[in-house]
Amino acid sequence: MTIQTTEWTMISDLTPESAYRDGADAWRLSWLPGRVLSREQAFAGMELDELLSDPDMVHDRIAHAHAAERADRLGILLDHAIILLHKRIVARLRDRPDESAPGPVGACDPPSGPRGRCVSQRTSGPPRVYG
Repeated sequence: MTIQTTEWTMISDLTPESAYRDGADAWRLSWLPGRVLSREQAFAGMELDELLSDPDMVHDRIAHAHAAERADRLGILLDHAIILLHKRIVARLRDRPDESAPGPVGACDPPSGPRGRCVSQRTSGPPRVYG
């Protein structure tokens, strides 16, 4: 996990979320709209996003404690942060669906030759929600 910081931005090599400076001492997080933060709070928000975005940390109690502490620095509950970040992920997926992912069970690819290919079942990856 690495957060690259400049005078004006903070970005992560693990997540697409970011923080940016909005005035002399005001910072904003992409995933926490409408909140003006200090630089330290913005950095804590980026750390929180990274902790929650790392699949290796799902069952790590120490990472959960660190995440709760970062959420506290932002003045929000950890559960609220999880929901906000989840909504951002869903919105990104809705805006840019993975074109290579198979469709719903029984969906067929457009024919590219004498016969098209039908997907009878998902073979790997997380379940997809259609609708």
